[in-house]
Parts: sequence; C-alpha cells; structure tokens
Amino acid sequence: MTTWAGRTAAEISAAVREKRVTPREVVAEHLARIERLDGRVGAFRTVRAEAALAEADEVAARGDFAELPLAGVPVAVKDNLAVRGESRRIGSAATPDTPAPQDHVTVARLRAAGAVVVGLTNVPELCVFGTTDGVLGIARNPWDPTRSAGGSSGGSAAAVAAGMVPIALGNDGMGSLRIPAANCGLVTIKPGQGVVPTGDGDSTWFGMSENGPLATTVEDARLMFSVLAGTEPGPVSAPGVLRVAVSLRSPLAGVTISRPYAAAARDAAGLLMRAGHQVRRADPPYPLSLATTSLAHWTAGTAADARPLDPRLLTRRTRVHARLGRPFLRTVSSGASREQ
Repeated sequence: MTTWAGRTAAEISAAVREKRVTPREVVAEHLARIERLDGRVGAFRTVRAEAALAEADEVAARGDFAELPLAGVPVAVKDNLAVRGESRRIGSAATPDTPAPQDHVTVARLRAAGAVVVGLTNVPELCVFGTTDGVLGIARNPWDPTRSAGGSSGGSAAAVAAGMVPIALGNDGMGSLRIPAANCGLVTIKPGQGVVPTGDGDSTWFGMSENGPLATTVEDARLMFSVLAGTEPGPVSAPGVLRVAVSLRSPLAGVTISRPYAAAARDAAGLLMRAGHQVRRADPPYPLSLATTSLAHWTAGTAADARPLDPRLLTRRTRVHARLGRPFLRTVSSGASREQ
C-alpha cells in the first residue's frame, strides 16, 4: 500500500494527475498523521478536517487535473493570512474569533492550483517574535520537541518538517520564514518586494514582510513559489552558466558571521563553482543605519497591528514591543508611502 504522508508535493500532484490516488485519500492520510502527531508538535492552531475532505472532493470534481500544479496537495496556512470561513487569530487572545469572508490572495492562488487547506498554523502573538509560543499554542521542533520550531512561521515549518503537510505558507519580515526553516531543516525563500502579493490591508511592517513557501525540497519550494507568484511552473531544465555573488558580511555593523554559517556559505559556493557557475565574493554596501531602520519598522509594525486591539488582552511583551514602536510610526509610514 502506497503511503502519501511524507511524500513531496511534486510526487503527490503527479500521482493525482495520473489518477493513481484521489485527493480525498491524500488529504485523509495527512489528517490522520496530524491527529497522531500534533499533540506533541503543536503545529496547528486549528485543523479543518471535515472542510478539508470536502475541499478534496471539490478538487476531484474539477476533473481536469492537467491544469492543476498542486492537485490534491495538502497545505497549511500561517494564522495571519485569511482563510475563507476560518477565524484569523494571529496568535492573540485580543483578535476577534470571527470567520474570514474570503481567502487571502495567496491562499486563493493555492486553492486555484488544486491545493487543499488542512489547517491554520500557530504563530507568536502578532507574529512579532522569533519563537512560536503564545496563548493559542506552542510550536515545537519535530526533530527535538524540547527545542523551538522558530518563528514567526514556526507552526507552518513544524507541520512540514513532521510530514503533516508537504508544503506550507508563511511570511517573513525579519527572518520569520528563514529562522524556522533553519531550525527545522527546510527550504524557503524570502521572495523580494512585489514578487508574491501581500493583499489589501495586510500588515507588512511597512513593506518589510513578504509571503513565501516552506518545503522539504527545492523542487517543492519552486513549485509552490511559482503558484504564489502567479507564474507558470514549466519543466525543470538545467540552467546556463550563472553569475553568483556570495557575501560573508553581516548586514549589521559590529556583528560577525559565526564559523558554522560562514562554512556553510563557502560550501554552497564551492558546489556552485564545481557545477560550472561563476562565483565571486561581493558584499552589499549596507548602510550603518540598517539596524535602527529595521528596529523601527519591526516595532512600528507591531504598534500599528496592536492599535485596534484591546491592550488588556495582549501579553506584556507584545504591549512593550508596541509601545517602543509608537514613536516611529509617523516616520516609518511616511517613508513607506514615498517608496510606493
């Protein structure tokens, strides 16, 4: 008997298109794995078991899977992005427990590509912190539950690393995709402004946050990324000779890159060189003000997100963070307006 939990999104979608398995069978198996493992991992704030099976049947009823690059693929969504019919809590007791009237644009694109949303994943309150622990749940590292899955997309990363879904949706302002991917051994990318849509009314920390994929393989990350960006996945082909810049310089003045990370970057550069690509050292001219600018965006973004919420229902560390950001709100928002 073929098992599908733990298989890649590319393998699952190919099997569904070839009618070797149905979307319901794939989703049911992943839901069973979630039920078995998530009590220990804590990846999900809510699991949409009945709704996900109904969605899987809807995908099957569409019939023509050839146009569905994610046909029948279970996906988890970070709980700061709207999923139609589900509440969007952003890890906080201060947010309303009311169903979203429509999908976020990225969720809509995943569903249009044949993916099935099985649940919403845990985040730290207002997605502020680099670990995923809060009043609505704690995401633990599946490889070692005594350790953190990272944050703020920690629940999404834990769900993928535990094989509860092959791919998951998250976002990144100051490492919120990259930190949990590193913690959990996954592949991700912070796309760059404007590549993947944010959606009207999204909190982007004044342009610093972007939506992106979490996956176990580069192939899956590429497939999901193409759907999120609204581009045609197309066949994988060997690239020509690439020109690759490698930097071992920290973007923050006075901070050095530790040896394990520098060694990993050098190993990656060596691999690219052996593959025939042109690799050279190139350090971006980071401004000295980068640390203070990042801090201002981070705290001001939290202040803006907390403004409509009842402060009595926020945790103390979130209230402190928001208070630090209030003086920066006017400067940061005017700067973001000029960039747009």
